[in-house]
Amino acid sequence: MNLKTTYLEKSLPHPLIVGSGPLTDDLDTVRELEDAGAAALVLRSLYEEEITSEQMSAFFSSESYGDSFAEAQSYAPDPVAAFGPEEYLEHLNRVKRAVDIPVIASLNGTTPGGWTSCAKLLEQAGADAVELNLYHAASDASKGAAEVERELIQIVRDVKQEVTIPIAVKLTPLLTAFANFAAQIDATGADGIVLFTRFHQADFDVVALEVVRRVELSTSADLQLRLRGTAVLAGHVKASLAVTGGVHTALDVIKSTMAGAHVTQMVSALIRNGPAHLRKVREDIEAWMKENEWDSLEEMRGNMSFQHIPNPAVFERDIFRSLFSMKS
Repeated sequence: MNLKTTYLEKSLPHPLIVGSGPLTDDLDTVRELEDAGAAALVLRSLYEEEITSEQMSAFFSSESYGDSFAEAQSYAPDPVAAFGPEEYLEHLNRVKRAVDIPVIASLNGTTPGGWTSCAKLLEQAGADAVELNLYHAASDASKGAAEVERELIQIVRDVKQEVTIPIAVKLTPLLTAFANFAAQIDATGADGIVLFTRFHQADFDVVALEVVRRVELSTSADLQLRLRGTAVLAGHVKASLAVTGGVHTALDVIKSTMAGAHVTQMVSALIRNGPAHLRKVREDIEAWMKENEWDSLEEMRGNMSFQHIPNPAVFERDIFRSLFSMKS
């Protein structure tokens, strides 16, 4: 079976890459991921500003791995503050020396100058590509959606002009006109689009009067939003497409490919099951393809995307109307 694909100008043996998260913080785990067959690695984000240890502890706490496999703790770092810029660059360099697969840095900036200067540093440290984690809190009521989108698009344009390595843009699903925004991102020359950012969950402790932060591991149910977004963009942008969030099984990868994805990023599934899960998913993909008489992922890529529907808006409205007119 031919599982080959291309992502961010890199030819990959298959579409299974490790997404941004805690697994790539440990060099031994990084080597295990490569040995298990990871096609590429995405480091967790370098933040332009400091992140409090409380926020990171919520992500790395043992509670986040309550339903993980027995050895999961060995694949998660101790609760620590995020890497500072120098530590991050040193870690990136060590990871590059430790593995032979592509290493993609992740960047979450706050200022125009910060985005470009940090991206340049990541390139100099040896990153094969940079994933820009675009995020806007949308808490400023004086700033409209069009202004926010213009600023984000300018950031991508500036970074693209500053570095020579490929750039992927990780999008949030909470956009006023998602497809139009993605098309404008594509027009900047972005090499990849990643769908979508998963948000940290926030709750209130009404007794202690504190904000409680948690990151829940994803399930395959989270994939549906990504499938729709990918199906909308497939065939309409030049950038390669990556699905992240909700990829756990071979069937999730098959669905993502049929929607139009070139790669799928896995994090939660690997936290639950360990690096060896990559090998199992790949074997399951090959078994499914053989059973269903597919020779390659390329021939199925995008066959369920919106580009094969004459009028996607009418199609979606018909689905929406039929679902809400169903009798209980």
